Amino acid sequence: MTNDSESHDLESQRATVLGDEAEEAVAVPRSRIPELLHAAVESVGGVERPGQLRMAEAVADAVDHAEHLLVQAGTGTGKSLAYLVPALAHGDRVVVATATLALQRQLVERDLPRTVEALHPVLRRRPLYAMLKGRSNYLCLHRANEGTPSDEGEGLFDPVDALGGPSGKLGQEVLRLRDWADETETGDRDDMSPGVSDKAWAQLSVNSKECLGATRCAYGQECFAEQARERAKLADVVVTNHAMLAIDAIEGAPVLPEHGLLIVDEAHELVNRVTGAATAELTVGAVNRAVKRAARLANEKAVDLLQAAAENYHGLMETAQPGRVEELPEYLAYAVTAIRDAARQVISSLGETRDKGLSDEDAVRKQAMASAETVHETAERLLEDSEYDVIWIERSDRYGLGTASLRVAPLSVSGLLREGLYKERSVVLTSATLKLGGDFNGVAGSLGLPKETRLPDGRTPGDNPESGSGSGSGSGLGEEAVPYWRGIDVGSPFKYPKQGILYVAKHLADPGRDPERPDMLDELAELIGAAGGRTLGLFSSMRGAQTAAEAMRERLDHRILLQGEDTLGELIREFASDATTCLFGTLSLWQGVDVPGSACQLVVMDRIPFPRPDDPLMSARQKDVEQHGGNGFMAVAATHAALLMAQGAGRLVRAADDRGVVAVLDPRVETKRYGGFFRSSMPDFWYTTDRNQVRRSLAAIDASASPVRPVVKRG
Repeated sequence: MTNDSESHDLESQRATVLGDEAEEAVAVPRSRIPELLHAAVESVGGVERPGQLRMAEAVADAVDHAEHLLVQAGTGTGKSLAYLVPALAHGDRVVVATATLALQRQLVERDLPRTVEALHPVLRRRPLYAMLKGRSNYLCLHRANEGTPSDEGEGLFDPVDALGGPSGKLGQEVLRLRDWADETETGDRDDMSPGVSDKAWAQLSVNSKECLGATRCAYGQECFAEQARERAKLADVVVTNHAMLAIDAIEGAPVLPEHGLLIVDEAHELVNRVTGAATAELTVGAVNRAVKRAARLANEKAVDLLQAAAENYHGLMETAQPGRVEELPEYLAYAVTAIRDAARQVISSLGETRDKGLSDEDAVRKQAMASAETVHETAERLLEDSEYDVIWIERSDRYGLGTASLRVAPLSVSGLLREGLYKERSVVLTSATLKLGGDFNGVAGSLGLPKETRLPDGRTPGDNPESGSGSGSGSGLGEEAVPYWRGIDVGSPFKYPKQGILYVAKHLADPGRDPERPDMLDELAELIGAAGGRTLGLFSSMRGAQTAAEAMRERLDHRILLQGEDTLGELIREFASDATTCLFGTLSLWQGVDVPGSACQLVVMDRIPFPRPDDPLMSARQKDVEQHGGNGFMAVAATHAALLMAQGAGRLVRAADDRGVVAVLDPRVETKRYGGFFRSSMPDFWYTTDRNQVRRSLAAIDASASPVRPVVKRG
């Protein structure tokens, strides 16, 4: 929230930026939405869709009545314009939060510039827009110019020397980052091409806790992160990511400017992103790092206590078995308590010691404080043993170390979202996959919108007499407000029953835990052969993808690309450029591939992607639903899998002339009672279990296929 003087200063800055166009935004009548949408669609060279207009009018309606809205908009609807047009017409500042960088770039580099120009004759102003990310996404000029605080607490050092010198790969990356710091206008990591490794970037970036603060830093006036925040304060449309939204809404840290409308695109990802942001981990490495960083600036006794606590914790975690911890055993609770108490003493004593031998002592102290505070906060949360948290031991075999750690995550984020997301502004949540099993209620509930506050899909006079502008009990917005919401499905412009086939291999054996399924591999080889390649293979595990790739490489002449053997972008480009090539992979491919045209005419799912039975968080959520009288399997495991399958099936038809087959090599989609739930969650393709029919169809589609459309490399 901003105070009156800050608001006046911001308006003055807006006037400086906008000049004669700095007049106050005035809402455009809802009746002009069709006219505005037509202008916007024309400006991007698109084609108007009935579903797009229906969505735009529904967004305008939700804002006018201070309600919330879920919109399922199928691929090809043009949903970004459908929400940008009514948002700009309304006049209030809007925040658009997306899950992926690709959509953020599309909004800022393509949709917003053209839409702003197209709407200018009606709006009589050109709304400003800006992208805002977390601080660690921007290069830190202090570190680039002064050096990086040592993990040993020995002042600043030149990371080039520490990373193998200027001839080493990491050293060269840091040197390239320094050169880029003098050229870039944004300092945004995603604007650097080619990019650098995470380790190199970490040397010249800081998180919010490590930052000295603009007023104390010699580079505060030039700071890329601060400049991005200032641009966001002046903007009418702020484009950000789900993680920033989670920090703003749930952690109570006001990182986003005040706004009257929030649009969450790719909303099917929000629960996972918020869960990730609210998850903490206590590792031996993190405690040791806090010890080293504080060594020369904190009380020696406090540092020694933290070191001893770290060593004890390390010994216990070496033999700890992975899995959920419903209650911390006494020996582990004692170890975590020792870490918490020692970290508190380190925090209290940081600053008691001054070391003139340290270069830029403030930066070193700030980094030490950030490490100690993170350790203390995580240990404190673990010891609270809240009924709303899930704790588990996770063992990682990265680097062959076999280290274990304690992790803690919220049992559910729906309550956090309901409290933090819907009170102060109207919220529009949209995605191609929000209806699972043909209904919005499951996804809406996970997003903090209970079915009890759902309104009819179509507005009728007086159907929500309590909603409307204002605040207070019963109104649409405010601290005591009821989160009234509607759900609408605006469909897709694609003719799914004519463009695609959903094939379930009913004759196969039910899959077990072993990824080596000979009958499934035989079926996969025959399908790829009939399709002439052109196959995107979506697997529920990396082991399954690897097994299938090895088998197909032995049996077929087609080139098989495997996720992890190159960057995802390069693999997608290779897949899109050659009709005979296939691409196999796991989770990120289910949702992150957009290859229109004949390069992708067969999408194969090896099995229903249920969460692992030993997944501590998913199993805890499933158990909680059952304890409250619900169906835990359907509410958690089936919903998780249906969302992935809906997204995966959506990879097939990306344009009006696309044709092909989605093949599910798991008979349970046909033979089990819950199979209908999965089928109704996917696009309305023509359905069959006839293996001969699907082979004939694939061969016919292959024979009539048009040339592929290569994906152009960005930059």
